[in-house]
Amino acid sequence: MYFSPKMGIFDKIFGTDLQLENQPDVKFGRYTDAYKSNAQYDAWEQSIESFEAKNYLDSYDNFFKYLRDENIANVNHSQENGVITFEIFQGSKKLTGTADNNKVTVISKVAHTSNPNIGFMRRLMEKNYFLKFSRFALDYDNNLVIIFNSDSIVASPYKLYYAIKEVATHADKQDDLLLDEFDSLAPVDVSHINDLPIAEKEVKYQFIQDKINSVLNIIDTTTLDLNQYPGALAYLYMDLNYRLDYLTKPEGFVMETMERIHRSYFEKDDKTIGQKNITIKRDLKEMLGRSKEDYFKELYLINSTFGVTSPVDHDRVGGFIDGELGHLDWYYEQGHKEVAMAIPGYIVGYCFFNYGLPKPIHAFFHLYYQIVESRYFSDLGFTLNYYDDEKETFDKRAITKSIRYIVSENENRFPKLSPNINSLNFDNLVLFAKSYILMVRNLNMMRKE
Repeated sequence: MYFSPKMGIFDKIFGTDLQLENQPDVKFGRYTDAYKSNAQYDAWEQSIESFEAKNYLDSYDNFFKYLRDENIANVNHSQENGVITFEIFQGSKKLTGTADNNKVTVISKVAHTSNPNIGFMRRLMEKNYFLKFSRFALDYDNNLVIIFNSDSIVASPYKLYYAIKEVATHADKQDDLLLDEFDSLAPVDVSHINDLPIAEKEVKYQFIQDKINSVLNIIDTTTLDLNQYPGALAYLYMDLNYRLDYLTKPEGFVMETMERIHRSYFEKDDKTIGQKNITIKRDLKEMLGRSKEDYFKELYLINSTFGVTSPVDHDRVGGFIDGELGHLDWYYEQGHKEVAMAIPGYIVGYCFFNYGLPKPIHAFFHLYYQIVESRYFSDLGFTLNYYDDEKETFDKRAITKSIRYIVSENENRFPKLSPNINSLNFDNLVLFAKSYILMVRNLNMMRKE
């Protein structure tokens, strides 16, 4: 789920003196399709029933209703003369297709070439080997496309969901990567992409640069022996990686680099943590050396239909917190506050990167970033500063009211959601971060029957 602050309704909750009206509409985080409405679930059930009854048009009509997120209008479809035509948006790509009682066809244009090159052609042929439902191809207009088609009799809602997801996610990922690598390719079918304001791009670019340089400086100046404690360095790197991913939401090369850092760290191989840290540092320096122009190309506003994260419950989040937060104390007691702060940051970032979080947890973790990165949010135009990093002081009243607002937004579905605000420790940022994560850990997330 993208997180975007609501506009114009906060004053009745917080009071106008907190200046939460008309906050900027900035998107954060990766899209997740974990939050479906009851109407969407009903459409899914009807789609299955109609398919089993061999009423394929009705099945597909309800299938696209299931996919459509009314908040972002990510799917459009219509029916005429026994044929459903549709378009589906996934990041920088648009999928189009038709469905009727005989067949289903889905296609997405990835890039255009005026000079077919053996390099990218071989790349996509290799990709075809791993695809389960679809295939890359070259159409008659020299567009690189990814396509899926099937007889309707075997195109059940289950198959259709995973097939279209495969087309969507591979098209979205490959276009930016191929365009970045091969000069002979040109963008195609991108009229739906909305550019971000230059001011927002400037803030995000500078944030990425500053954060990477800050971590590299910590590594160069810390008195902690990072060869003896490679896990400390890993916390710094992975917190940084996930934080940049959620807060700046890049596409293309930068997004792929962040995903590669994640994959390389958790890959089950014979490399030590120290060896993996060397690889991560190289990737971060490559990001640091990327030009502002290239960054700006990969900062844009898009809609999506399929998420890459899996829904989890609070027990899964709580278990992850239990496994990581206890490592904070030793680093804090030894005076390595930057490493100590990286641990709750790693917890929040890892959960955003990997999980479709329950809505209250998503909101509380977003608020965590708003607090510890108050200057960044201020640079983006948000008017409420929860933490002054120069004076090292908190706005306790604003934090408390924001927590209570999250409760009020979710109490209908989570009636026992009652965070222990009194457990928060405002003595310093590290102790606050630990106490805040524990507050989230101890939430009663029982759902209303």
